[in-house]
Amino acid sequence: MELELTTLLLLMLAALAAGFIDAIAGGGGLITVPALLATGMPPAMALATNKLQSCFGSFTATLYFWRQGLIKLNTLWPHILCTFCGSAIGTLLIQRMDSGFLSKLLPFLLIGFSIYFLLSPRISNDDSQQRLPPLAFAFLIGTSVGFYDGFFGPGTGSFFAIAFVALAGYGLAKATAHTKLLNFTSNFASLLFFALGGHVLWSVGLAMAAGQYLGARVGSRLVVSHGTKLIRPLLVGISLVISLRLIWQHYF
Repeated sequence: MELELTTLLLLMLAALAAGFIDAIAGGGGLITVPALLATGMPPAMALATNKLQSCFGSFTATLYFWRQGLIKLNTLWPHILCTFCGSAIGTLLIQRMDSGFLSKLLPFLLIGFSIYFLLSPRISNDDSQQRLPPLAFAFLIGTSVGFYDGFFGPGTGSFFAIAFVALAGYGLAKATAHTKLLNFTSNFASLLFFALGGHVLWSVGLAMAAGQYLGARVGSRLVVSHGTKLIRPLLVGISLVISLRLIWQHYF
């Protein structure tokens, strides 16, 4: 499948905006997946190509957060392993199943999370009480959210962020940094198994990756410099936008 140069440039701009939003609050797929579908791609190809360009954005943000000292990789291998396995299983299943049920349930889950972020007084840049041991968090959250990302995807960043804040006791900036690491893990696993299924349009995905890289660089810098003042409203806003779009799409 070949695209005109103008269409490719518009997709790169969409990827730039998505990379910026993803680095801060997640939800960039709300921009890129509809943009890819608008070109006439089959849904499986659009999802697979989106994973390719998303890998570049999530890796760029992860690398920046790691260099800033917000991520300690030596303590996170169980999280990475469980997330990879969950995403791989989800990707294999979505190539054989219908994700319609999840797409109808998702907006209501995201609205609930948005209300939690909006009203909870304990969400800040400071760490708080840990409610789930690291290994249990890796197995329960890494596997389940990784599976969800491989199977469907929208709102994955919100799920990881709320889990790190509510269950791991992380401050919001630290939670965002760790969210990007696990988001990259799930993106990479999903891309690998989509590629094995022959669904990735490499030329388009790599072109969009340039936009993802630039957007993620700017967004991740803003997370470090502005912290919860920036992340909290954007996380709530993006979650609500995703929710309203999916409610409109599936119920109206």
